[in-house]
Amino acid sequence: MSQQLSTKKLAVIGTGVIGNGWIARALANAWDVVAFDPAPDAAERTRAFIDNAWASLEKDGLAEGAAKERLRFVSSLEEAVVGADLIQENVPERLALKQEILAAIDAAADEHVVIGSSTSGFKPTDLQQDCQKAPGRVIVAHPFNPVYLLPLVELVGGEHTTEALLEGAREDYQRLAMRPLIVRREIEGHIADRLMEALWREALHLVNDGVATTEEIDAAVVYGCGLRWSLMGTFLTFHLAGGEQGMRHMLEQFGPALKLPWTKLEAPELTDELIDKVVEGCEYQAAGRPVAELDRRRDDFLVELLALTRKYWPEAEGLEGRI
Repeated sequence: MSQQLSTKKLAVIGTGVIGNGWIARALANAWDVVAFDPAPDAAERTRAFIDNAWASLEKDGLAEGAAKERLRFVSSLEEAVVGADLIQENVPERLALKQEILAAIDAAADEHVVIGSSTSGFKPTDLQQDCQKAPGRVIVAHPFNPVYLLPLVELVGGEHTTEALLEGAREDYQRLAMRPLIVRREIEGHIADRLMEALWREALHLVNDGVATTEEIDAAVVYGCGLRWSLMGTFLTFHLAGGEQGMRHMLEQFGPALKLPWTKLEAPELTDELIDKVVEGCEYQAAGRPVAELDRRRDDFLVELLALTRKYWPEAEGLEGRI
């Protein structure tokens, strides 16, 4: 985690898994956090979430002054956003609800403050639709679970958003020790989720067609492509597959296979039979372990993996902007 030179305040609206992840990340980076969620047990759930994540955050490295006690819950959205340096909206993924909440945040917040939506699919222009004060500062700021450990956040501006505002937002999220990726134009699902959905569709087809179990498919990713992707991603991995001639040779050699009917362009129908197969497979893999235990196991792994990948990330070799 990065060292913070001055106190910053994050306002979090909606405290589900993603909202709580933002809270934990901000606390670990020595920010003050003010949260609002109308659910009666929201504060209790959030504090339990942070307690479960804190050991991993300590291993990853806390900023000076980081403390769980810097979190405060308030009774209204308007109170939460007053004086905030950054606002993060995390309400359920329903467009009408997000538009309503974002319009209320826009009306209550100082007009220079960036309002990020954690939406995984909606376009920012649609999210800005009902905002009247400063709609351009309402952007997509899409993180990845667990938010408190994974550094990527996709930033997407809408029709009212300027490049200068996006650059300012990049700096805001960098202060939370994140690696912002500004998406060049708005599109449903942004970048990473569209890639993950493609793999998810194929995985469902493989289960549905009886080709593999959920455990076997996960093993194919964990012990194969997933290890390479954690360093190089898709394109550079295929560049190496072309040998000394790189990507050009790879495309000449394997490009025709793209025309073969290997992939399924549409997701399979979620029949009761398919749902049962997927659920039963996942329950077998979980082996009765509660989600909190699986979270801790994942987090312990990610802390060690992050320590390794940081040694190989571009800035470690003076190659900023290239992977």
